[in-house]
Amino acid sequence: MTWIGFLTSLAVILILSRKNLALGLAGGAITLGLFTIPLSLLWDRILFTITDPSIILLTLAMGIVPLIGGTMKAGGQIDSLVNNLRIKRRYLLAISAAMMGLLPMPGGALLSAPILEKAGEGVERDLICAINNWYRHLFILVYPLCPALIVSTQITGLDLYFAILYILPGFFVALILGHLLFLRLVNGRQTYSERFSWRGLMIPMAVILSAPVLDFVLKRFFSLGNLATVIGVTAGLSLSILLSKNRIDLKKIALRMKPWNFALIILGMFLYLHIFTESDAGQVIASLPLPPLILAVAGGFILSVLTGRVQLPASVIFPVYMATADDVSYFIFALIYIAIYFGYIISPVHPCLVVTCEYFKVPIKGMVMRLLAPTIVMFVTALVIALFFT
Repeated sequence: MTWIGFLTSLAVILILSRKNLALGLAGGAITLGLFTIPLSLLWDRILFTITDPSIILLTLAMGIVPLIGGTMKAGGQIDSLVNNLRIKRRYLLAISAAMMGLLPMPGGALLSAPILEKAGEGVERDLICAINNWYRHLFILVYPLCPALIVSTQITGLDLYFAILYILPGFFVALILGHLLFLRLVNGRQTYSERFSWRGLMIPMAVILSAPVLDFVLKRFFSLGNLATVIGVTAGLSLSILLSKNRIDLKKIALRMKPWNFALIILGMFLYLHIFTESDAGQVIASLPLPPLILAVAGGFILSVLTGRVQLPASVIFPVYMATADDVSYFIFALIYIAIYFGYIISPVHPCLVVTCEYFKVPIKGMVMRLLAPTIVMFVTALVIALFFT
């Protein structure tokens, strides 16, 4: 029954997440609970999840983050940032995509696509697509306000900033691969019609950096936990509104960005985690004739390719690993997280990949083939290291 419940819960998540990831996670969690724990305990876990102060604060913070992206776009700060990055064309393509990626904005790949299209005139379209997708997501891998990273460290009980230090080597390897396979093929300089403005560069940079800096300081020196994240993102949103060139209609932005979707995803993830922990699914999965680390790395990569998500595989794989091993070290966390993340980047059901291909009129196969080599290098490297330490 446990296996049936676990596999059925994954099927429910995969089906429902096509429409709404939060609904999929909640549906999968309840399905797992119905198969594996008493109804009274299932109800207790639901109440605990929606009333836990730390989860409520994290949910609130994740709802604010997309509003920052919406106000920066509406206030002209994103355009101003890109217009004042006076660098070689190849690096403008990468940084333009990366800047959009630092804020989890719905359709964010479409915001950077017009910039890459203009700056990349004469460059093969499938190459521009690959650059947009690779660099939009590469910097999120080590961004302190990335919801998937925050929640993954919360699940494993690890410190966010120490976890980032262990992920950094993988980030730099991916950065080098991106340069060798993508940016090196782009030549020429970008021309600008407007004069350079320090103000135009520093204002959007201040908005983007204010949230993670405050989050870090308040967590490190005042031990405010998730309240620090709420304060940081609220400060970033306030700065974006106060420094905007245009009048900001927050209600209109909220309707477009749908921040509640981001918030509800957090609740769904923790609900699945809490029910999974109460069930015996971890022990059953641990009985598979595979070393736990290999199961986590390979399973995480495959699940992220199949779902086009990071949060979903992380919310399943980390609890599975914790149920089969004594604890999760920072090194092990980095291996698993990197495997999950690069499966997500190449997934053919990843929304950013799909909308980028649609914008540039490039077949998905063309984009996937461009991304295949660096993605396989990242995954195989993680898997080989995992085999070595098994």
